[in-house]
Amino acid sequence: MSRISHAFRFCALSFYCVAFSLIATVAMSNAASAQNAVSVVSDARVAGDLARTRFILDMDGEVGYNLSFLSHPYRLVIDLPSVTFEFPRDFVPKGRGLVRSWRYGSISKGRSRVVLDLNSPVALDKTFLLPGVQDQPTRLVIDLTESSPDEFEAAVGQATSHAQPVGATASVPKQDAQDPAVRTENDLPVIIIDPGHGGVDSGAVGSNGTLEKAIVLNFGRFLKEKLDKLGYYQVYLTRDDDKFISLGNRTKLARGKGADLFISIHADSITNGAETTRGASIYTLSERASDRMAAALARRENYSDVIGGVDFSDEPEEVTDILVELTRRETKNFSIHFARLVVEELKSATTVIKNPLRSAGFQVLKSHDVPSVLIELGFLSNNLDEKMLGSDEWRERVSDAIVQATNGFFRARIAQQ
Repeated sequence: MSRISHAFRFCALSFYCVAFSLIATVAMSNAASAQNAVSVVSDARVAGDLARTRFILDMDGEVGYNLSFLSHPYRLVIDLPSVTFEFPRDFVPKGRGLVRSWRYGSISKGRSRVVLDLNSPVALDKTFLLPGVQDQPTRLVIDLTESSPDEFEAAVGQATSHAQPVGATASVPKQDAQDPAVRTENDLPVIIIDPGHGGVDSGAVGSNGTLEKAIVLNFGRFLKEKLDKLGYYQVYLTRDDDKFISLGNRTKLARGKGADLFISIHADSITNGAETTRGASIYTLSERASDRMAAALARRENYSDVIGGVDFSDEPEEVTDILVELTRRETKNFSIHFARLVVEELKSATTVIKNPLRSAGFQVLKSHDVPSVLIELGFLSNNLDEKMLGSDEWRERVSDAIVQATNGFFRARIAQQ
């Protein structure tokens, strides 16, 4: 064999050895990175529009994180400790609203990064970390709003550090004194929280004996406490104990208090599809139900007065003049706007059903001058939902979501008025 052949074989063998060594090194490096990762990021998504955009990361544990803005071009950088990105096989990062596109990866030992490429200048509205609960992952949520070039440049270089994970209890930001939702004590918006059922009317009953009337009263009290702490609203409960209140008296109480918002709280139950149907939903008033489930639910809820033995003979007929009709239309628009805000917040906090924004002819939503919604927290007929509805962590997340939606609703409504 010639010297050239020996040299060729030696070079080839050396090449394969080096290549194998490199592959082994990369494999060990990747394995070490995965082993040292503090959390696994399993999903991400962008929601919203050019006025307000939300970025969400799903992960299996709480982590600290830093946010910073970069210009030329406009970017938001999310610095994380070492995490493993394990997205679904067909996952493709997609932009929306204020986020043109985004990318992710490891940048050095012990550090990972997500970069949002922005369509225009933005401001950081709020950011928080929602702890995982039941089958829901931990979620890092970042809300961005449109801004000006000058305001964006002023924020460049001013990194915000969240070394200690922010739990759901601290995720509602205090608003600035100039916020339109902050008004004098006598002019604070009035919110009525209506825990459904009560007394002789237990509502739905879970497979493990959980009573709807108890779940919604507990949640209503907790939501009121959170809203009260903000100091922006006057908040009242239609019932604060286990007593029966007719549907008509619930709406009369709201109108008597001069309510600016009425939130009825329930937890549904179904027979067909109970094992697979679960998640939160929100309803607004409509004489024509959006679907069969909505129609059936409205029939059951409207039957509460019959269970309580209410006499309907003295109920006044509905007034139908043009001024009432105009007010009703405006109220309906406000109700739908608030419902949409709640849906967007709930998507980040808990499981929601398919098409969570629905409508039906609920008697309790028929105040023509009070924006009103009915929130179904989940399905007591589903074992997973029933267990979740009794969880303190879930209650923190969902109540926070409704508070966030309420703050957004009154900022927009007061500005419009």
